[in-house]
Amino acid sequence: MTLEELLVANAALSGEVQRSQEALKIALLTVEKLKVEVAYLRRMKYGRSSEQLAHAQLELVGGQLAQPAVASAAQADADGEEHSNVKSLDQARKKRQAQQRTGVRDLPDHLPRRTVVHTPHGGCDCEACGRGLREIGQDVSEVLDYEPGIFHVVRHVRPKLACATCSTITQAPAPSRPIDRCMAGTGLLTHVLVSKYCDHTPLYRLCQIYGREGVELQRSTLADWVAQAARLLSPLAEAIGRYVLAAEKIHGDDTPIRVLGGAGAARTGRLWVYVRDDRPSGDTAPPAVWFQYSVNRKGEHPVRHLRHFKGILQADAFAGYHPLYEDGRVVEAACWSHARRKMWDIHERQHKLAGTLAHQALQRIGELFKVEADIRGKPPDERMRVRRARTDPMLGSLRDWLNTTLSQVSAKSPMALAIGYSLSNWTALTRFVDDGRIEAHNNAAERALRGVAIGRKNYLHLGSDAGGNSAAVIYTLIGSAKLNGIDPQAYLRHVLDRIADHPSNRIDELLPWVVAGELVKATPTTSATADKLAA
Repeated sequence: MTLEELLVANAALSGEVQRSQEALKIALLTVEKLKVEVAYLRRMKYGRSSEQLAHAQLELVGGQLAQPAVASAAQADADGEEHSNVKSLDQARKKRQAQQRTGVRDLPDHLPRRTVVHTPHGGCDCEACGRGLREIGQDVSEVLDYEPGIFHVVRHVRPKLACATCSTITQAPAPSRPIDRCMAGTGLLTHVLVSKYCDHTPLYRLCQIYGREGVELQRSTLADWVAQAARLLSPLAEAIGRYVLAAEKIHGDDTPIRVLGGAGAARTGRLWVYVRDDRPSGDTAPPAVWFQYSVNRKGEHPVRHLRHFKGILQADAFAGYHPLYEDGRVVEAACWSHARRKMWDIHERQHKLAGTLAHQALQRIGELFKVEADIRGKPPDERMRVRRARTDPMLGSLRDWLNTTLSQVSAKSPMALAIGYSLSNWTALTRFVDDGRIEAHNNAAERALRGVAIGRKNYLHLGSDAGGNSAAVIYTLIGSAKLNGIDPQAYLRHVLDRIADHPSNRIDELLPWVVAGELVKATPTTSATADKLAA
């Protein structure tokens, strides 16, 4: 070969090697991206749902966190105590008492008691001398016992009374039932609804449970009861929806759910949730949640749901919400939990190593959540003042760091995509700084969907689109009752006892927070128990 031919061949090979290297680089980036996606999907299906960031030094000491021997000066000044790693006996005793759980024998006072008296085998005579015994005291111990649900039949007897003089026959009217010509009473209907949508028990398991009690019921019968009860309760769910949309700010989100089609093939439907809960900003209005079902995830559905809403919508960056923001009637507020979760997926893929870019981002975002924890429950004006003083400088530093980091990583890397999500939604993500009503996250909506996520792992799918609408109605009532600290079983029983004869123009009288005084309350669900995202 001539020199010219060798040079041409060398140039061709060099170009081919360069193209191969570029293709390999793209392939490696694609593989890394897919690994992150697989890790995310695997965690969603099998892993822990907690995204709490471990201490920065955990990985450096074999997973065991080293505790400092002496408290920091700031903490000591705040507590008004001297620097010391020795605690007084009183302090240690108070700490133990605070951490001590309620004893097993401290049984609730409202439970009925059945007393069993145990007398000695010898009766009232002394076994030693045969003389009579007198009581000088007694030892009492209590055992918590349980009787499974017991079925009983209510017989409604209406005597026919006839007048001996004029032969007039008088009889009391038949009592109304929640469902016409249905053999199930309100207690049984309530148990079926709460078991499936609150305790996540599929209907076929309920049939097995009832069968052990000697009551044989078909799954189709229970499904029909659920559908008819949902139709009866629909006006009440719509009233809750009107109450939710009357708020100045709501939280929105959605989750997939499998639905059987006409030919038996399963498809993916959608449950949308809208939450009104302004307790973190000091509002005393009762919280509520409103569910809606749709056959797919097209943007036309949230547009239809919120066509009468005017205010702030706190949601993720789903493109289906964008038409709502075009005319300014609805103001967009994004969620830092979503932005943080993208960094968390990368951090988890990197085996949670300290010092990585994802770890640094999580630490910076964690500082924002610490400020939010300090002002939870404060009035909007105070929240805005604190955020402008503390959060705004953090956000400025975070944005500079994101821009600098973005210029140092590959444009197709998972880190670049995570950073791009935050920067492209920066205006919506930082809107909470200048408005104390807005939250930094959308955790209220995510908490409302937690019950759906648990339920679909048990009953796997809905039978039809009508079943999706029924689920939305029942989830609305149960979720709103739980947000107000009301026992769903007591609330639905109260409603089913009355709604059939209740005037439709006074349906608001059956809202959970209206009838709360007539029901036994459970422990309220507050927003402060679930926002543990501090890094």
